Amino acid sequence: MSTKYKAVNNDNAYFITITTVAWVDVFTRLSQRETIIEALKYCQAQKGLEIYAYVIMPSHIHLICRATGGIAFSDVMRDFKKFTSKKIISLIKEEPESRREWLLDLFKSVCLHLKREQSYKVWQDGYHAEELFSDKFTYQKLNYIHQNPVVDRIVERPEDYIFSSARNYAGLESVLDVIVLPALLTEY
Repeated sequence: MSTKYKAVNNDNAYFITITTVAWVDVFTRLSQRETIIEALKYCQAQKGLEIYAYVIMPSHIHLICRATGGIAFSDVMRDFKKFTSKKIISLIKEEPESRREWLLDLFKSVCLHLKREQSYKVWQDGYHAEELFSDKFTYQKLNYIHQNPVVDRIVERPEDYIFSSARNYAGLESVLDVIVLPALLTEY
């Protein structure tokens, strides 16, 4: 099995991308984004996940993070995705959602080819991990994360997007605490 784009060394930080199936824009509802934030907070407090940067986009999440405390990074990601999948499906079923049938049908149809029994599948398999091997690469990825909502024209400035660590780096109130990389404090 290839280890390319896998987090295999818990001592190192990674740039992570987690994507919904078919790149469907699930995180357009506040409750869905709040679910992701609460799950990340849980992973920080209970699973030793150190988060240095994040952004929640409509169809994917980017993180710069590291697993600590002896828990394998793959286990943290597996548990995060399993919990958030169940919660997302529950919210789609329970809350007002104009695309309810379409979303549930899509998440159900993705399961048809699976060997294991599963009713719904929200996330693509695995996660895309790139080891942060230098300061330059780390700062490129951090800038990429913070610019995502600007490039997608959700906001004009990175720090205006509530669901991004750009707010932490700008010294503004944020929905999720992160470990700010000190060299970047002056960039925002």
